[in-house]
Amino acid sequence: MPDSKPTIVLVHGAWADASSWNAVITPLQAEGYTVLAPPNELRSLDGDAAYIASFLAQRTSGPVVLVGHSYGGAVITNAGLGGGDVRALVYIDAFIPDEGETVVGLLAGTGATLDVPDPTTVLDVAGYPGAPEGAAEAFLKPDTVHNAFAQDLPEADRWLIVATQRPASFVANVTPSGTPAWKTIPSWAVLGTEDRVIPIALQRRMAERAGATVTEVDASHVSMVSHPDVTIDAIRAAAASVG
Repeated sequence: MPDSKPTIVLVHGAWADASSWNAVITPLQAEGYTVLAPPNELRSLDGDAAYIASFLAQRTSGPVVLVGHSYGGAVITNAGLGGGDVRALVYIDAFIPDEGETVVGLLAGTGATLDVPDPTTVLDVAGYPGAPEGAAEAFLKPDTVHNAFAQDLPEADRWLIVATQRPASFVANVTPSGTPAWKTIPSWAVLGTEDRVIPIALQRRMAERAGATVTEVDASHVSMVSHPDVTIDAIRAAAASVG
């Protein structure tokens, strides 16, 4: 593949895995991009960001466009300065935290589906071996997937998400974010206007604060699945800026 093109690294969010990028990966590969979609461990923001930074340092050479969906946005915000030659950030229906902010704190008072007094009304909670004290894994309830997470996907695809979701530890969502890469690296953002996980008003506020080039799409929290062309266009624009 041509050396002139940056490497595209795609970081998935909570309740997903790298397959959530499938509709984005194939077209970008066809255009000659090297595309990598590492696992996001979803255990702690510090640890997840350190893993992605290490992946960038060891698995990429040359300029990188680093892309994050949902919680993956918080991860790339913290990993972008830690490894590899990251030249552009792309946020897809994502958290774009500033230093000291947490995912839970950003959602507070927004009316988001997950901003509820009792999380077990929208999540199923389970322990896992080796978990830090007080940590647990959260799975989306089927109703949450169907009505708030991926409501614009066909029913069969929503049931696939229910079956294959990768759970997130509560710890990841309460860890304060570190120095944000977006303060020194140009960013792009795709905002789903029908997102019920990260409401559009919060997405707009974070994207504006980051100085991101913004595209809005009439889509749920998984716009890269329901409208992959919009995500691909944003990645192309970010890659073009790298030169």
